[in-house]
Amino acid sequence: MMIDGNKVLLTGGAGSVGSMLAPRLLARDPEVLRVFDNDEAGLADLKSALNDDRCRFLAGDVREAGRLHRAMEDIDVVIHTAAMKHVDVCEYNPFEAVKTNVLGIQNIVDAAIDSGVQRVVFTSSDKAVDPANTMGTTKLLGERLLTAGNKHSGRSDLRFTSVRFGNILNSSQSVVPLFVDQIRDGGPVTLTDTQMTRFFLTYDDVFDLISQAIEKTEGGEVFVYKMPAIRIEDLAEAMIEVFAPQYNHDPSDIDIDIIGRRPGETFHEEIMTERETNRAYENDVLYAIRPETSEYISFENGNNFTPADDIVRSSGDAPKLSKDEIVTLLEETGAVEVTNE
Repeated sequence: MMIDGNKVLLTGGAGSVGSMLAPRLLARDPEVLRVFDNDEAGLADLKSALNDDRCRFLAGDVREAGRLHRAMEDIDVVIHTAAMKHVDVCEYNPFEAVKTNVLGIQNIVDAAIDSGVQRVVFTSSDKAVDPANTMGTTKLLGERLLTAGNKHSGRSDLRFTSVRFGNILNSSQSVVPLFVDQIRDGGPVTLTDTQMTRFFLTYDDVFDLISQAIEKTEGGEVFVYKMPAIRIEDLAEAMIEVFAPQYNHDPSDIDIDIIGRRPGETFHEEIMTERETNRAYENDVLYAIRPETSEYISFENGNNFTPADDIVRSSGDAPKLSKDEIVTLLEETGAVEVTNE
């Protein structure tokens, strides 16, 4: 794997995704891991938690091109997670979302081209598929900029690629920690709509997706993990049944309140557009969506990918986990840690 013995830059390293990727990256034995973030307190906390001499903690913002150029000096692999990720915040602050999620990506591309970087992986979102909100739109633009970087670079040893995934259990964007807090307080648990479904995956899944993208990219693809779907109402009911007693509450006493959709929120999530299915390839766990304009990239259809068949694009149409399966997933991944208070 390209992480072993190489120098890695992780942007957004103090965020919910980055901070969980950092120890997994260190387990792959990089020579250096540079953790880049604009959150000073988050960097200090992560430095204390990791306590690893291979780590360098760099304060900076992806909006600042000069700082990124310095951060990428002598780096082999860049994993770009820094972003504005909350749908409602991006909807209310679209100008700021563009600065971070679009112009910041342009800075990443330019800095990588000007340095000796060999791989850049951008963590996108399934909200980039037929985007219905500002966050998803900026993520789609980010994917397009990464793909275009392969043509723009002029370096055959540099490959840009993106990974697209849904909700991560227990991340700051997941409803899981919100439901835990509401159950602990005795309810109610707030649900935007009973029709809501989402794709979910674990942090280990995310790391596997990023690792495979680094290894398998030929340049410009969007890699998508094959994720299970969950009906959010089932998630809420399962969590109430299992965790309410552990907080000394009767599950029947905890109500579910329907509060309505937030601005830009969709009923279901999709992993790719219908147009993308025509150029999608797959292996046992991944889809690889090749760029629509790929005349500048020579694909050899290697890495055991074959043309994808029978793709279920929407979480609304995908098989849903049962309540028992939801509970098992939460417990096996340690997504919820319940303590009596």
